[in-house]
Amino acid sequence: MTLLLLLPPSETKRDGGAAGSALDLDALLHADDAAVRDARLATLAALEQLVAGDDAQAARALGVGHKIAEAELARDRALRTSPLMPALERYTGVLFDALDAPTLSAPARERAGRHVRIHSALLGLIGAEDAVPAYRLSHSSRLPGGPLKRRWAPVIGPVLERHEGPVVDLRSEGYAALGPLPARADALFVRVVAESADGAVRALNHFNKKSKGLFVRDLLEQGSVPASVEGLIAAAAGTGWTLRHGAPGELELVAREG
Repeated sequence: MTLLLLLPPSETKRDGGAAGSALDLDALLHADDAAVRDARLATLAALEQLVAGDDAQAARALGVGHKIAEAELARDRALRTSPLMPALERYTGVLFDALDAPTLSAPARERAGRHVRIHSALLGLIGAEDAVPAYRLSHSSRLPGGPLKRRWAPVIGPVLERHEGPVVDLRSEGYAALGPLPARADALFVRVVAESADGAVRALNHFNKKSKGLFVRDLLEQGSVPASVEGLIAAAAGTGWTLRHGAPGELELVAREG
C-alpha cells in the first residue's frame, strides 16, 4: 500500500523548461485510464477554444487582471508546444516555495515521485515528477462546456477510490471539490489550525499554505513515508509537527509560528 499526499496546484507557474520538450499526455500519470485521458483532452480543447476568441472574455473566464492577461493568454495558446518541467518545480507560490523542490535531497525527491500527487485544473491528478507546461487555469475558471467540477469530479473521484492505501488531502477546498475523497477511514482532509497556549484551536488562513509546504518537505526528508495514517501521525511528531485526528474525515495540522 502507498500513502498519497494530495496537493493543490498554484495560480503562479515558473517559466521555461527542457529545450525541445512538449506536452505528452501519454507520459503523465494515469495515462492508461480512458476517463482521465478523455477529461484531459476535453479540458485542453475547451481551454484552447476559450483563448482563441475574445481576449477580454478569456481573461474574465480565467480570472486574470488586465495587467497579466496578455502573458497568461500567451501561455495557454502555446500549451501544446511550450517546454516542460517537473510539476513539483513548475508550480510556485507560498506552498511550493516552502516545499522548495529544487533543494530536496535525492531520496526525498524520489519519495515525492511515489507519494505526492498534484491536482491540476488542466490535467487532473498528476505526479510530482510529471513534465508539464506553464499554463493558466484554476478550479474556478469558466471554460466552454460547463464548470470544471462537472468535468473532473466524476473522473478523479473513482481514481482516488481505486487507490490502495491512505489518501491524505492537503488540497484547498476548491480543488477538493474537483475530486472528492472516497468515504473511508483512511481518506482524510487536512485542516491547518493554530493552537494558543491555553489549548484553544482556530482555523488558520495566513500560514495555511506555508505550513503544508514545510510539512510535506519535512516528511519527505525524514525517511520512508509511512503506509498508514497512524504511522503518518507518528512520523509527523518525529519531525516536530503536530498532526492529529480532528473532526470526522479530517486531520488537524498545527501550524508553526513564523
